[in-house]
Amino acid sequence: MSPKPWELAFTAEPVEVAALRRIMRLHLGIWGLHDISDEAQLCVSELVSNVITHVGHGTPATLAVSVRGTHLRIEVHDPDTRALPVLREASAADCEDGRGMALVDAVADRWGVVLRPDRKVTWCELAIKTTGHSQHVDPPSVVRAEALLQLYAAAANSLRSTEASRLASAVAEETVIAAITDLLHWLHAHGRDADDTLDRAQMRFEAEYADLREGA
Repeated sequence: MSPKPWELAFTAEPVEVAALRRIMRLHLGIWGLHDISDEAQLCVSELVSNVITHVGHGTPATLAVSVRGTHLRIEVHDPDTRALPVLREASAADCEDGRGMALVDAVADRWGVVLRPDRKVTWCELAIKTTGHSQHVDPPSVVRAEALLQLYAAAANSLRSTEASRLASAVAEETVIAAITDLLHWLHAHGRDADDTLDRAQMRFEAEYADLREGA
């Protein structure tokens, strides 16, 4: 089963690029697609920057990501059907502006533009690296849970306070549901009692919540 497609509305501003890259990295980690994370983040940066540069700051846009067969598809939707991306041959003397599609062309398997009545869709696709059939392969849900556990451990170790990203909040609930589901798969794959674990987690949550209320 392919991972559930997702999309996220954003405003085309330079400050949003880093947040979109983080969200892409998080989703690919949950999906177990670490191998193409760097390439996917680069494509997101360049497709979004292309909108900022050639359509305009503040343009309402949408990032859409899905898995289609053996490829990860990344789309950026914007309302300007006239400003079409152009592939320019990049040289060492060129500035960064205008080289975005050349970078996308270099790392993606394919890319293109779809014109619709109310918007254009600039897309690219990255091949998903597969494991040989002779090796043991965990189900995708277990792989995603392992990735989530690693991300959670890294966040717990850092313990630094940061302002919650508006973009991250927009997909938080869906991500939490997917994470819980995958963790249940992980427990089952490792021979653990999922119901017992959920009961213990609920008891711990209620105890901690009660302590927080008493201390408020």
